[in-house]
Amino acid sequence: MVETLEKIKQQIAENPILIYMKGSPKLPSCGFSAQASQALMSCGEPFAYVDILQNPDIRAELPAYANWPTFPQLWVEGELVGGCDIMLEMFQQGELQPLIKEAVARAKASKGEEQDSTE
Repeated sequence: MVETLEKIKQQIAENPILIYMKGSPKLPSCGFSAQASQALMSCGEPFAYVDILQNPDIRAELPAYANWPTFPQLWVEGELVGGCDIMLEMFQQGELQPLIKEAVARAKASKGEEQDSTE
């Protein structure tokens, strides 16, 4: 259980945009995951995903850790944004796109800074 929580924390920390979903963005296994990943793909930035059907340990532990009972779950820069309904609402209101773009830009910038400091 501790290992699963560590894995979840590491995934969230390492990926500026991360969606926990059923299936994959190209082959979603439920309608909500399909809609959520479609909205995310429409933002035009790369994102990471975890297929909870392939990871039953994460599927069991994440709802308690996130205090969010359902999937999909979108995490941006370590913060839970929400599930399918919230994502679609934000997308339709034009709020999801800048959130995603800014998070990716910040992640690229921080990686750039890290590389510069090693030279």
